[in-house]
Amino acid sequence: MSPTRRIYRLSPSQFSPETIAVTFAKTSRSPEPFDVIAAELDNERSARFSEKWIVGYGHSSVAEHAVLHLALENVSRLAIETVEGNRLGSYTEKSSRYQEWDAHAYTVPAELEASPYRQSYVDLMDQLFAAYADALGALRAWGEAHTPKLPEETDKSWANRVRAAAIDTARFLLPAGAVANVGVTMNARVLEYAIRKLLSSDLAEARAIGEEIKAVAAQELPTLVKYANPIDYLPAVRELSQTLAGPIEAHPVEAWCRLTDFDPQAEDKALAAVLFRFGTSGAQDCLSFVQQASPEERAAWANQIFGQIGAHDTPLRELEFSQYQFELVMDQGAYFEFKRHRMMTQTVQSLNTHLGYAVPRAICDAGFEDRYHQAMAAAARGYELLAAWNRPVASYVVPNGYNRRVLCGVNLRELYHFISLRCAENAHYSIRRVGRGMLEALQAVHPLLASQIRVNESESSQSIAGQYFSALAEPPHLS
Repeated sequence: MSPTRRIYRLSPSQFSPETIAVTFAKTSRSPEPFDVIAAELDNERSARFSEKWIVGYGHSSVAEHAVLHLALENVSRLAIETVEGNRLGSYTEKSSRYQEWDAHAYTVPAELEASPYRQSYVDLMDQLFAAYADALGALRAWGEAHTPKLPEETDKSWANRVRAAAIDTARFLLPAGAVANVGVTMNARVLEYAIRKLLSSDLAEARAIGEEIKAVAAQELPTLVKYANPIDYLPAVRELSQTLAGPIEAHPVEAWCRLTDFDPQAEDKALAAVLFRFGTSGAQDCLSFVQQASPEERAAWANQIFGQIGAHDTPLRELEFSQYQFELVMDQGAYFEFKRHRMMTQTVQSLNTHLGYAVPRAICDAGFEDRYHQAMAAAARGYELLAAWNRPVASYVVPNGYNRRVLCGVNLRELYHFISLRCAENAHYSIRRVGRGMLEALQAVHPLLASQIRVNESESSQSIAGQYFSALAEPPHLS
């Protein structure tokens, strides 16, 4: 008789995360069922096993079975970037698109407490938050006067639509020091590295968050986070790289979206990989077969293979053999959404005011343009003042409207996901423009597979810029 299949849950309410991880680890040596193994363990036995096998012998994959859910509250959006800079974590945070910020919902960095810059920082943040609140009022009033009700739309739905549009634009004034809540889910292996990165940050707030997360995690994972210490080599690499990069001449931005590198054979390789997966021939044979086909044949194959993908389907993994590199300039608000796509490889420069800021057209339509420029100029002056003393801390005062440079490595499968999601009608217009720009760059070099990405054909990056922005790189006025 065949063994009876069993599928069941090891409940976190019954066993600690560390015990569950050890239970799964011991199945490689023990023939006993999981629930029998777990019943024989306690926290002390689990800790001894973890110390020996995970820490001592480096079997770190075992730690992936221990999962924690962490609630982080009143953390600056600047520090959240470090928290979320871990590819395999899961995050849900307070949205600047749907929630309003209170007048004093910002952090004062610990570095400022004993410095002569504390009061100027507080004054600037109060000024930015006051501008944000006033912009909300102006945008809502303008929206109420210029937004017709849709057929059968209720007064409440209409008011919510007006409010949402106002929040969508007022967020350009929110500085990186604004605090938010973020829910984090990580396995112990990812969490250990996340803590190490936080402890190695050049921001005191991030280091303090790392210490607090480590203390909280130790209650459930005492052994698995026990040795989560700062990364020794990182400060020296950071300092050396800043010294080496200092003399490099910075040229004006030529194009905000540039496809800087790609594989000319990417389309052929993606098609060949699909044939390899479902056939019996070698990889080079499949590639040669695709390359010998006519353009019409390759187009037909692409339509037949990828044209059946539904709106909620995940494209075949074989698209990951097609790689691209982009250099992008986007406003910080757009980057805060862009960074959530962690299957990309993203390298972002520090948040500063050197690339100017975007000016939403709604700000001008609502009669708030002068006040907007005043706030942005004040932020630029404040940034320069603080950056001369402590550049990482200066980033706290930079509003979402300022532009930021990002280097991005991405495969075609992730591009499908990103472009489909971020070019949707309900996406913010800043990130829609980024998605459109990347799609247009892809279409220029690989139209065959780019044509399979389903988007609203009535928009382009240029039309979005014209409809929603009066300027995209307004220089800061420091006088």
